[in-house]
Amino acid sequence: MGIIVPVLTLVFLLLTTMSHAASKPRMILVGGSAQAWKVPDSPGNTLNHWAENSRFKLGDILVWKYDAKVDSVLQVTKEDYDSCNTEKPLKQFNDGDTKIELDNSGACFFISGAPDHCAKGQKIHLVVLAERNPGGGGGSADRGAGDNPKVTPVSPPANTPAPAPAHNAAGGLDVGSGLFLAAVAIGLAMA
Repeated sequence: MGIIVPVLTLVFLLLTTMSHAASKPRMILVGGSAQAWKVPDSPGNTLNHWAENSRFKLGDILVWKYDAKVDSVLQVTKEDYDSCNTEKPLKQFNDGDTKIELDNSGACFFISGAPDHCAKGQKIHLVVLAERNPGGGGGSADRGAGDNPKVTPVSPPANTPAPAPAHNAAGGLDVGSGLFLAAVAIGLAMA
């Protein structure tokens, strides 16, 4: 009976840790680098190729880095994306450090606001995955590569203090250590 309380405490910590890790928004640098928002070097090196190999979830925050004196980011309809129409964007950003939270699932379309840049390929179409229904079927299509996208971390500005070191197996409490602690607790309870 005395071991039940520690086991329940560890199970609670495990579930809390997993829930927290799953709910953290991700900052995703568009194209994977600060120089990616530009006219592509070749037709085979577009932002759409990058987006096709990435997975975007609700709550993710896309980050564009660009020279605000010569460029901008326009969120547009599919029709305006296809025709590179910059006249009626849904949203317009021109601060050079644009951050957009993905708050709707489905297709999103972005083009450059600089003259002729969209026509030369400076645009991106991406798909935001819908949240899984916890009570749903949970088939294999709900799991796998889409849960762990290739995400390029965004570097903080130079005058920002360095972040604390990342958690690793030697310290800190994360999902992996929570699983380990739960396994130890169960092992102790059975002993």
